[in-house]
Amino acid sequence: MKLIYVCSPYRGDFNKNVRNAQKACRQLVDNGHVPIAPHLFFPQFLNEETEREIALEMNKRLIDVCDVLCVFGNEISDGMKFELDYANSIGKDVWKAGV
Repeated sequence: MKLIYVCSPYRGDFNKNVRNAQKACRQLVDNGHVPIAPHLFFPQFLNEETEREIALEMNKRLIDVCDVLCVFGNEISDGMKFELDYANSIGKDVWKAGV
């Protein structure tokens, strides 16, 4: 079982993006992995508008402990680019998937 960091959009169409992240997590579970999707968890207690930098720093720590960062979707948001750049800078495996 791999820990997989789910890299997918959050900002923009929140409802659609949350549904897509949920589908991505389900797909990973169905394939025997453990999804880590901070954008489904952190908004429960962090404010996206005023605490985004805190969330991005916490995301880096989660990327550190995950086995793989998996990109879902065809659009790369600013937050996703931050996560991808960080993952690449530490030599983290990056997978591309579709939902």
